[in-house]
Amino acid sequence: MATTYDFIVVGGGPAGSSIASSLARSAAKPRVLLIEAGGPNDDRSMRVDGKRWTTLQNPAMNWGYKTSPQEHCAGRELDYSRGRGLGGSSAINFSVFTVGARRDYDEWARLAGDGAFAWERMRRRLRSLESFDPRPPPGVPGKYAAARPEDHGDSGPLRTGYVGVQAEEDVVPMLELFERAGFPLNPDHNSGDPIGMALGINSSSRGLRSTATDLLAPAPENLTIVTDSPVQRVVLKGKRAVGVESNGKQYLASKEVILSAGALDDPKILMHSGIGPKAQLEKFGIPVVKDVPAIGQGLRDHAFVPLAYARASGDADRAAFYGDEAAMAAALAQWTASPGAGPWARFGCEMPIGWFKLPRLAASPEFLDLPGSERDFLSDPTVPHYELLTHFPLHWVTPNGFPASALNYSCLLVFLYNAQARGEVALRSADPDAPLRFDPRFLSTPFDRRAAVESLRDAYRIVRHEAFLKDNVATIAGPAGESDDELLEYWRQNIGSSWHMTGTVKMGRSGDDKEAAVDSDFRLFGFEGLRVADMSVVPLIASCHVQAVAYLTGLTCAEKLIAEYQLT
Repeated sequence: MATTYDFIVVGGGPAGSSIASSLARSAAKPRVLLIEAGGPNDDRSMRVDGKRWTTLQNPAMNWGYKTSPQEHCAGRELDYSRGRGLGGSSAINFSVFTVGARRDYDEWARLAGDGAFAWERMRRRLRSLESFDPRPPPGVPGKYAAARPEDHGDSGPLRTGYVGVQAEEDVVPMLELFERAGFPLNPDHNSGDPIGMALGINSSSRGLRSTATDLLAPAPENLTIVTDSPVQRVVLKGKRAVGVESNGKQYLASKEVILSAGALDDPKILMHSGIGPKAQLEKFGIPVVKDVPAIGQGLRDHAFVPLAYARASGDADRAAFYGDEAAMAAALAQWTASPGAGPWARFGCEMPIGWFKLPRLAASPEFLDLPGSERDFLSDPTVPHYELLTHFPLHWVTPNGFPASALNYSCLLVFLYNAQARGEVALRSADPDAPLRFDPRFLSTPFDRRAAVESLRDAYRIVRHEAFLKDNVATIAGPAGESDDELLEYWRQNIGSSWHMTGTVKMGRSGDDKEAAVDSDFRLFGFEGLRVADMSVVPLIASCHVQAVAYLTGLTCAEKLIAEYQLT
């Protein structure tokens, strides 16, 4: 017989772990099941801060998804990695912990018609989530890293902070270069205003990575965690969800089923439950329970391209470390013996990062052609047009194509923000274990192409600055020239997803938003006992690396459930 719980949460990523932990730790102590498709991800080595770039390459921890061929990106299929196992994508991401713009959340509240999503409410939840270590590494001036206590928490389950022991030797010179080139500074991106350059905050502290599993440990007795159990469908009794089915086994819920399997997999579970676009369901012989055209639509994502340059000897000291297998092995042994110690708490652990406005973009015809509401949003002082991130260890993610002789290099990533493209995820099989078809439609709108060109051109203020050029030896990755056509072609040939997939089961106002599928209480329209709560419901793409938004989404859903079911 199937076991019955009060709540079933599907998916152990940031949102799902936040919901399951919050519900289980509430005063009423309801019976909560957290069911995860992947494994426990309990290998301690995945917590080494400087090796955060390699967990992505572990096939046991990554679903290994790809996009469909991208029409506006030279027909390329792009990596669309998603975390597999407890921790979800927080176990394989690059540990950038940024919150975005206060206007993001106030706009979310407006679109949903619910003040629960406004910035001040979200800021309170952020403080409950994190244990922030405010100490910057030695030698980094406060103008590049100085957080206000009121913007951060100090007793939450998720550890956040700066690089652990010492910054790489060219970090401060790079920050100084941005200042000399006229870029604004911002000593704390997570204050609600991300505009400006600073030393980045990580979901790690003192050399030790933190993931969503930290919210689950130690697990209370009333929380059951089941791994290696992908959910194929929701069990429905009429229009009420009463459980889920995984590999032929049913798990029942007396109160609620909450889907938190992510923006790429929530639609799959719903569609194979008979909930989704009618034409797609009928095409693959899936009985239609409810025609919901919005499910799978509205996919949004950030994208980036790299700029990388071989540098003169002596510019930095990481080449000697990365080029010496014995040194890296010894450093790993040191970290293992004393977690957070040694070079693996230094190299690859800091990312100077900044968000910026583009006056040329705001004056362009492509911008002026946008709807008035979108122009207003993009004109908000806290909403960026693009991002620059430095000290990205490109060789870790291109291990077969990076010349060993070029390990002394500098790499910047240029991120396109608030792109207007809307993609989709769609059925391509009757098999509930087969991934959907993922089409983000990168660079498919005139505004996105103009924003891509202008962001790359603005980044040239750094890579063409005389203080940077003097130590360049060769270009590893960069456009052939500086014309619009050459910059756009570079994007087409080199664009990558930032893995910030959002909006495929969008939240909105019932009856007012035909593109929405859930209400502001995370309920799926037309159903009882069924909610969706993760990045799939967020009705905009936040101005950040979105793991923080996923945590905040889960915490918001949990608050609403605790209040509704009087679990306090």
